[in-house]
Amino acid sequence: MNIEIKEVKNKKDLKAFIMTPFKIYKDDKKWIPPLLMDEYEVFNPKKNPAFENAKGILFIAYKDNKIAGRIAGIISMIANDKYKSKNLRFGWYDSINDQSVSDALFDAVEQWGTNEGMESFTGPLGFTDLDPEGLMVEGFEEIPTVASNYNKDYYKTLIENYGFKKEIDYIEFFAKIPEMDEIPEKLLKISDRIKERGNLSIKTFKTKKELVKRGKELFTLLDEAFDEIYGSTPLTDKQIIYYTNKYLPFVHKDLIKIIDNEDGVMVGFMISMPSLTKGVKDANGRLFPFGWIHMLKALKTYSHLDFYLAGVKKKYRGMGVDLLMVIEIIKSAKKLGFKYCESNMELETNTKIHGLWKYFSPRQHKRRRIFKKNIGEK
Repeated sequence: MNIEIKEVKNKKDLKAFIMTPFKIYKDDKKWIPPLLMDEYEVFNPKKNPAFENAKGILFIAYKDNKIAGRIAGIISMIANDKYKSKNLRFGWYDSINDQSVSDALFDAVEQWGTNEGMESFTGPLGFTDLDPEGLMVEGFEEIPTVASNYNKDYYKTLIENYGFKKEIDYIEFFAKIPEMDEIPEKLLKISDRIKERGNLSIKTFKTKKELVKRGKELFTLLDEAFDEIYGSTPLTDKQIIYYTNKYLPFVHKDLIKIIDNEDGVMVGFMISMPSLTKGVKDANGRLFPFGWIHMLKALKTYSHLDFYLAGVKKKYRGMGVDLLMVIEIIKSAKKLGFKYCESNMELETNTKIHGLWKYFSPRQHKRRRIFKKNIGEK
């Protein structure tokens, strides 16, 4: 058995790193490939502003001269400053079902982290909270969403055998979108009272350009909403511009709900989108020459609705703003013909947001895990 770990140092190596999961998941019908242009951009310090506050290293594993796995090591200086820690992250982890290959990948990252003075080791995590994070540990029979990762079921064993233990879990929900006459009249009246008492208004947009103009305000509110959530890191001004231009132009203007107060200040937002799972899978990671057709079709297929992000200003929490946004999303979704919806990842400890799903008669169907260990411990 011959295992070699190679650091990514040039464009050829980076291509091999990015294409590794295409080999490992080749015959896995559940896997959703990433968009290749996004993957190249993530690891390009000239395009990804996260590198201003983070450093990373990429490794590829070869077994008998064949690609057998990959891993990214990340040090988020902005996260370590916030939490007063010396923490090393791992992400973009894939491996064949071979403990020696997996161990060699983690050894390489841990050695790098040791040289950088790190003391703890967590993951899967990315450079920011908007990168893929968490390892699927339940729900392998379910259809994946593009907003979260899918992975082989044996990854958990490989990771735990290296000494990692559970740090925290995310859970996800699937539900049928209720008809308007299925929503209790009491809730609709409460929704109206919330608007009246708080002098709140639901912002509508005639064009996507109007929506994009609110991008800085939205992502600034996202920072505030996520501030107390496990492992969250604040976004810089450059990152806010980056994510505004990257994501908001693709959001359906009727499937994002923004709540303003009487002064026109955003106090809450909720983003949902048509499921892109089939479009991304049919595109096989490539938008060109014809992948964009599949993506466009998915954006106009109103069957399954995916929830992405939501946030409420601290001052307005407990006032029902989140309920108001859910009711408004339901109204728009039913008008467009959506039948089902799926949540994004929600921390298992976030019982308040879980409570909103009770109006959908949900099924908790997926679970993802963040692992942690001390460096040097196995």
